[in-house]
Amino acid sequence: MANVKEIIAHRVAQELKDGYVVNLGIGLPTMVASYVPEGIEISLQSENGIIGMAGVCKPEDADPNVVNSGGVNVSVYPGAAYFDSATSFGIIRGGHVDMTVLGALQVDQEGNIASHIIPGKMAPGMGGAMDLVVGAKKVVVAMTHTAKGNPKLFEKISLPATALKAVDMIVTEMGVIEVTDRGFELRELAPGVTVDDIQAATAAPIIVEGEIKEMCMPAE
Repeated sequence: MANVKEIIAHRVAQELKDGYVVNLGIGLPTMVASYVPEGIEISLQSENGIIGMAGVCKPEDADPNVVNSGGVNVSVYPGAAYFDSATSFGIIRGGHVDMTVLGALQVDQEGNIASHIIPGKMAPGMGGAMDLVVGAKKVVVAMTHTAKGNPKLFEKISLPATALKAVDMIVTEMGVIEVTDRGFELRELAPGVTVDDIQAATAAPIIVEGEIKEMCMPAE
């Protein structure tokens, strides 16, 4: 049976379209690359200066000079390009990234996202998140629905904002939620999860209208 992270990554991958330039954040979002649907070709971009990135390397195959934005050794596909940070962020800020996938500490019903700092705790910085969530055409948050039983979806974020009104979709192990002008709208539920379950785990109202589809699961 797939674990929680695999379930989330698999569902996010269903949002990919052929020809997309995609940025995957560190951690769970990197797993999305393992579930790209057949017949779909995408170009993975890393904000430290790569387009055409492949997966994480095995230690024996790693080139110490080729790392993603999280400092993890990766491989690249034939035809990949390397460039400096100025060019990389020109691509991001210029609106050339079709979709970015990142985790979050909090998201609210207006699409505001807090993803980079917890007050009082050491943080390495926000990385490229502030640019990506504003510059990408579609922003998908891939995260567990709660943290140690505490909600991560709110009426209003309480942590410092990474960006305002930037999130389009949230995928958790419980379901798929779109952020609209009306707030959180439920689109899909994971097998065995009810509307009451997901509402109880969310600290904001969830709008439920029309057909709620069952969320697709990775093959066992």
